[in-house]
Amino acid sequence: MSALIDAAAEPDYPARIALVLSNRADAKGLTIARERGIATVVADKAECPSKAEMEARFDVALREAEIEIICLAGFMRILSAAFVERWRDRILNIHPSLLPLFPGLHTHERALEAGVKLHGATVHVVRAELDAGPIVAQGAVPVFWGDTPETLAARVLTVEHRIYPLALKLIASGRAKVTGDVVEIDGAAVDPNATLLSPPG
Repeated sequence: MSALIDAAAEPDYPARIALVLSNRADAKGLTIARERGIATVVADKAECPSKAEMEARFDVALREAEIEIICLAGFMRILSAAFVERWRDRILNIHPSLLPLFPGLHTHERALEAGVKLHGATVHVVRAELDAGPIVAQGAVPVFWGDTPETLAARVLTVEHRIYPLALKLIASGRAKVTGDVVEIDGAAVDPNATLLSPPG
């Protein structure tokens, strides 16, 4: 979240962070947001004991603030299919693995157990299925002999701080668009001359 706030403070960034929501009143992000002059809304269990009540509070707050894009950051609740559909193609999430590998929790431990040589992070458009949806950006890091979940997590975090602001910039500027289950960036996904694509056929 802090990386997004910092990026959005740049004068040429195509988005601004207008609201921070949390389901926990003690979330550190709320303090950071308030210190930066960003409005906050809390929907904790004391006031919103059910998921439906929490999402209703969030939905009202988002619409009142005229929010266009939602960025999940450290939000450890699974949103309902109804909420995701209401905000279809307008919710981004960052996940600490190279999806579709290792959805869910404990991604660094699982990467080490699997013996992969590359690990990383993914920014994707949220769908109702867990850690699924069109991929906007990915960043990879090497997995070193002797890595622990903690050392690997620290290396991945530096990538997360780079690719989340980039992904939001691409979406907010209109350079990246969701087409079905694919994110096209400046039409590159359908450009046979794009240098990063395999040749046709």
